[in-house]
Amino acid sequence: MKNYPASEIKNIALLGHGSSGKTTLAEAILFSLGKTDRIGKTAEGTSIMDFDADEKKRGCSLSASVYQVETGKIKLNLLDAPGQFDFAGGVSEVLTAADAALIVLSGKSGFNVGSELNYTLAKKEGIPTAFFVGKLDSTKAYFYRIISTLTGKYGGEICPVVVPYVEGEETKCFVDLVHNKAYAFDGIKATEVPVPETEEITNMRSVMVEAVASVDEELMEKYFSEEPLTPDEIIRGLSVGMLNGDLSPVFCGINQTGAAVPTLISMIEDIFPAADKKKYTAGDKEVQCDESKPACAVVFKTVADPFVGKLSYFRTVTGKISQDTKLINARTGAEEKVGKVMFVKAGKQEDATAIVAGDIGTVAKLGNVRTGDTLYTVGNETVIDTVPFPKPCLKMAVRPINKGDEEKIAAGLIRLTEEDPTFTFTTNKETKQQILSGLGEQHLDVIATKLKTKFGIDMKLETPKVAYRETIRKKVRVQGRHKKQSGGHGQFGDVWIEFEPCDSEDLIFEERVFGGAVPKNFFPAVEKGLRDSVAQGVLAGYPMVGLKAILVDGSYHPVDSSEMSFKMAAGIAYKSGMPQASPALLEPVGTLKVIAPEDNMGDVIGDINKRRGRMLGMNPVGNHMQEILAEVPEAEMGDFATAMRSITQGRATFEFEFVRYEEAPDFVAKEVIAAAGNQE
Repeated sequence: MKNYPASEIKNIALLGHGSSGKTTLAEAILFSLGKTDRIGKTAEGTSIMDFDADEKKRGCSLSASVYQVETGKIKLNLLDAPGQFDFAGGVSEVLTAADAALIVLSGKSGFNVGSELNYTLAKKEGIPTAFFVGKLDSTKAYFYRIISTLTGKYGGEICPVVVPYVEGEETKCFVDLVHNKAYAFDGIKATEVPVPETEEITNMRSVMVEAVASVDEELMEKYFSEEPLTPDEIIRGLSVGMLNGDLSPVFCGINQTGAAVPTLISMIEDIFPAADKKKYTAGDKEVQCDESKPACAVVFKTVADPFVGKLSYFRTVTGKISQDTKLINARTGAEEKVGKVMFVKAGKQEDATAIVAGDIGTVAKLGNVRTGDTLYTVGNETVIDTVPFPKPCLKMAVRPINKGDEEKIAAGLIRLTEEDPTFTFTTNKETKQQILSGLGEQHLDVIATKLKTKFGIDMKLETPKVAYRETIRKKVRVQGRHKKQSGGHGQFGDVWIEFEPCDSEDLIFEERVFGGAVPKNFFPAVEKGLRDSVAQGVLAGYPMVGLKAILVDGSYHPVDSSEMSFKMAAGIAYKSGMPQASPALLEPVGTLKVIAPEDNMGDVIGDINKRRGRMLGMNPVGNHMQEILAEVPEAEMGDFATAMRSITQGRATFEFEFVRYEEAPDFVAKEVIAAAGNQE
């Protein structure tokens, strides 16, 4: 594959809801261009784009894939993103590298949540957008209903370009409104037929011409003069409108057979923006694609392979990158020497002489390089802003299948975080659990599968333990007496300690001993005995907080008393005093911030109330969304991410942050204490 100038390279992200047909459309494009001998199907595991074994097994895309292909007119880099919410990190990856986004809709299910979220994100990032309505071979596919929905949501931005002619419930042909030509398709083979004279098609052409004229003064004058626009003028208007974000062209076809896909490819060649039009932001400045400048690239995807090593996918922003190019990692400041650079064809690579500005490539074994890193040559100190990744929202505890695998699991998961920035892995020092946080249950399940297939380590996921605390509610005065005689020197320690509640997280120890009842040299031993004891409460074994201990009296033996004796006596006083001091269980409570659609407010608030949440307030945040603030016990947050996805169809986002400990209600305390007793 040769190198193309940026003006002849087009990086197109395929986005959409799960099962909308993105990967199948990519397969149809490759088939139409003669690069494959059939259109692969994800459900059957025959897709080239879904090359990972786990993707074939599950029948859906789990990560972003790239296929670079020559059309004869341009170099087309297809960036296929997963549609499942659990793998939304792939959308951020492809949008970082893309010049435009083609949002794929199913003619059966229409414009649904995933497509809406992808469209909104692309627009937010300033990426030109278009739509492709597929699966039009189904009797339950309704193209014109989808057009109506899009127009109702986005108004004059929606611009039909290719539309179907339907008789009954069967698509007979597709009409290219730009050239005013109609084609019937047998697979990808097109036969020109007369343009059907229907009111729908006439209206669609009128909508397109008006939309195109609105983005260019010269075309607008011609439109108002009722002069027909030529195909070249329409193409120019579509190109300008799409690049400026004023127009979102709509195409259609049948992904499964390739019908009208050659027309789409032709439109991509003529209308979609090329790589030289892409403008990256770098702080407060813009960076334009330019091969004449020193090299700069952004890493948008990473694959961690235990055999091949790390594979970094990058887009060259300026200059060109070839073997032995020396680059600086903007994040670490370290120099990275580039090895062999390669083009990408899904699961395969092809050697390249260089990856020029605007193009995409991959390189293996770049030291400490992560997704999102900017690499540049000296003299071009630029840090590219990448599309932000969604934050993890579901936490699960990791339990090794085999004893002693904790360190292996940690090492494997840390390797996997290099390729997936949407999950985190930490160790909770209090509960002694390894905690995996991701975007959903399926996401965490896929990570567990990768850990096994790539590193040979088995683990299970379970609900994380909650780090409860214990405290006391009243003051008590108790004695702790330790006496033991076993021949020779005995052991003797005797203390009187007052325990009382306080506001401190840590134990507060004081002494008010008069007359030398307890010698001063034993005070540290008493405090040590208490500090060892408060690590375990008397209700359920959780750490004791809010405790003040005052040593007020005691006695000693000149021969048998020792530091160990007084340490033991302090422990006896603690165990004796805590049950008398009205002990209570404390639970962690955090601040919950949810941003959800106005239409779902009642259900969201209802769910928060079920979780013993306390509402703090609501604020409008625009675009028919509301911010909800509440305080919720951490123990009730386990499946909140799953509930929000169900209630809002994935539109809601939330953050939860620990604030303080509060006394748990009796029914909660009883359950926790009973569970602790059962574990013993």
